[in-house]
Amino acid sequence: MVCAALMITLSAFAQQKTLPVVNLKTTDGKTVSTKELATPGKITVVSFWATWCSPCKKELDAIMDYYPEWQSKYNMQLVAISVDDARTAAKIPSMVEEKGWEYSILIDSSKELQQALGVASVPFTLLIDQNGNVVFEHNGYAPGDELELEEKLKELSK
Repeated sequence: MVCAALMITLSAFAQQKTLPVVNLKTTDGKTVSTKELATPGKITVVSFWATWCSPCKKELDAIMDYYPEWQSKYNMQLVAISVDDARTAAKIPSMVEEKGWEYSILIDSSKELQQALGVASVPFTLLIDQNGNVVFEHNGYAPGDELELEEKLKELSK
């Protein structure tokens, strides 16, 4: 029994992953490394999205309703990473302004990070703990998914 528990623990430990190191762009063209995304001691939500993806926009809108409260309550931040190509990326700044999203917005137009993480479709959400480990992944969006995300934030902030 102890051996089985040890194997499960080791298996969970072996599966822990961190973000691969990739350079992304800000909406004003500056380069940012993924090493800078996860702030030590802070929970980070990474949301992959695109301007043409309706569920992505619905998810980011829904989270925005809770975001100020979550920031103070759970010591968290959200980084929204667009997978728009160079042609559609031009729409990002005006969309973000129109939506009033207060997230850090980055662009992975080369899809390097998306491919490195095996993200097949958007929306795709990652939860990174205070130590920089990816501890939760969620694909797609349905109304109410933001409440599941909040439950995960609560667990991590204990």
